[in-house]
Amino acid sequence: MNAVLIALLVLPLLGAALTLAPVFGPDRAVADRRALRLNTVVTGAVFLLTVALAAGFDHDEPARMQATTDVSWIPALHVRLHLGVDGISLPLIVLTALLTFLCALYSEKRLPEGDARGGTPDEPRPSAQAFVGLFLLLEVGMLATFAVLDLLLFFLAFEIVLIPMYFLIARWGSGAKVPAANRFILYTLLGSAVMLLGFLLIGSKAGTFDMQALAAAHGGGLSHTTQVIAALAILVGLAVKAPAWPLHSWLPDAHTAAPTVGSVLLAGVLLKMGTYGLVRVLLPAVPDGAATLAPYLGAFAAVGIVYGSLACLALARPGSKGDLKRLIAYSSVGHMGFVLLGIASLTPVGVNGALFANIAHGLITGLLFFVVGALKDRYGTADLDTLSGATGAALYGRAPRLGALLAFAAVASLGLPGLAGFWGELLAMFGAFDPAGGLSRPAFVTYMVLAGLGTLLTAAYLLIVVKRVCMGDPGQPAPVAELADLRPYEAVSWTPLAALTLLAGLWPALLLGLSDPAVKHLLGGG
Repeated sequence: MNAVLIALLVLPLLGAALTLAPVFGPDRAVADRRALRLNTVVTGAVFLLTVALAAGFDHDEPARMQATTDVSWIPALHVRLHLGVDGISLPLIVLTALLTFLCALYSEKRLPEGDARGGTPDEPRPSAQAFVGLFLLLEVGMLATFAVLDLLLFFLAFEIVLIPMYFLIARWGSGAKVPAANRFILYTLLGSAVMLLGFLLIGSKAGTFDMQALAAAHGGGLSHTTQVIAALAILVGLAVKAPAWPLHSWLPDAHTAAPTVGSVLLAGVLLKMGTYGLVRVLLPAVPDGAATLAPYLGAFAAVGIVYGSLACLALARPGSKGDLKRLIAYSSVGHMGFVLLGIASLTPVGVNGALFANIAHGLITGLLFFVVGALKDRYGTADLDTLSGATGAALYGRAPRLGALLAFAAVASLGLPGLAGFWGELLAMFGAFDPAGGLSRPAFVTYMVLAGLGTLLTAAYLLIVVKRVCMGDPGQPAPVAELADLRPYEAVSWTPLAALTLLAGLWPALLLGLSDPAVKHLLGGG
């Protein structure tokens, strides 16, 4: 099992290195096709390895770290190459491998071209080899973030994803892609630097950077002041990536400019790295600091839920020239607010809800960005006013399968019972209703009420979007004469996300059975 986990990281790294070798042939078109095929093969193999990892996982002991590797790497700094998975990290590793494979499949037929369509003298079209190399390097960083058990390795993995995502936005994006990419990397680098200071403080005072040892000590050997300072630094750094209000402002621009696969991975995986870090590092390593800051995190989470929903309502209003990708980005601010609220409750119920909402958001928002990206490809724009026109885009009549998938993803996102979006948000609010001892229950009940208001606002803006894009008279003039319905490669790339959204909604124990023992172990310090 430990060899499988190591192979998960080594295989895409070797694939990325292979894109630098002259093995794809001199013909540009042939080389591009071969590189994209390599991307699909490598990410497919990685996904199969994650399936093998999940199949070999001891589901009777999800709180125990499994498939572990622990060897000295930098003795002078006490840094160890420590890898492992438990019930918290396993679902995120599988989700990451699945989304990267589906994005690779999609890119093989629909490689993002950005604004330089076909190439221009000023900005030649970047090669598919460069795209594949960056894509596989991004996968290495994402998988490593969920697999490493050393604070400095976690920081390193956290940073690896920034450069590939920067270039995916800046070179393969559209619109104001370079300013958006610059804001993305500046915000996240600053957040990472603050997070690193917190890690160094913990490591210097505790004498170790090992996450398992820190979780077992459960704050032992760290003074209350040290814990609060370290928790504040880690919380601010991870909140940027989460993204938590008011540190979210880089996200809408990045999503609007990013190519479709970039938006899918940004929403589906990169945002989860921040909230995963809060659960894996903050709660068990500095529990006193986490308890001190939890009321403030809960307040920011509640404001973020309402703020994200109100921003989406404003963008969905006719005449606002709202971009659908930007709207979904703001919806992520609201949805991730539920994750942060569940974590802030410091209860097993709330943290389990946060982890469930993480996976649900990755599935549902990944599907939403795929569908909206396809609409943008067909119409040449994601502007909601242009898409809906005077009578509505009438997707139900013009492209019924595409319209059905958009409506399905929308109702899943608003938290319809029976779909994945329901359980995480419900459990997060349950956690806020009865927070951990020492936390102000009136304050958290207030946060829960605000979160409940956010669910109503979420339903409002998503139903407005469905009405404007899916309904209308298909006989009226449209921005494009003929609208292609769901294409085979789109169906192959998107169907697994829709199926898993339904499965997680109908069978929540599939995820909760994994996470619950591991969460109780972390919170209890046992």
